[in-house]
Amino acid sequence: MRVAVFPGSFDPITLGHFDIVERAYPLFDKIIIAIGQNSQKKYMFSLEQRMEFIRKTFKDFPNIEVDHFEGLTIDYCHSKNVNFILRGLRNPADFEFEKAIAQTNRELTRENKIETIFLLTSSGKSFISSSIVREIISFKGNYELLVPDAVRV
Repeated sequence: MRVAVFPGSFDPITLGHFDIVERAYPLFDKIIIAIGQNSQKKYMFSLEQRMEFIRKTFKDFPNIEVDHFEGLTIDYCHSKNVNFILRGLRNPADFEFEKAIAQTNRELTRENKIETIFLLTSSGKSFISSSIVREIISFKGNYELLVPDAVRV
């Protein structure tokens, strides 16, 4: 069974995230959208809110699971017996950053390789990031065009 983990903080989930998952959906038997918790990071939305946003966004996708984890993504993947990590790329800077992480993960998982699958975000969504959305929300701007309906609070 081909299962991929799509890790991230999803604070909040954006239409860019949705684009990646929607296009990856036919490639895998199951996708686990896994919210990583970083104790050093301050989130705008609680873990429960972020999980609910994702559940509602993908309610019509039966082979999508929503979960959360602490620690290394590769350790989480091993705990779920997953061999694929799904990542979206918006720009060349994303590629360089994600490439280094993917190569490190491969090195750390020599016996049980975890492959990272990169998808380019669709051009109309490549400018969207959670940090931009949070900034717009904090200044009471029109963020609704950048997020799935479930996030429109």
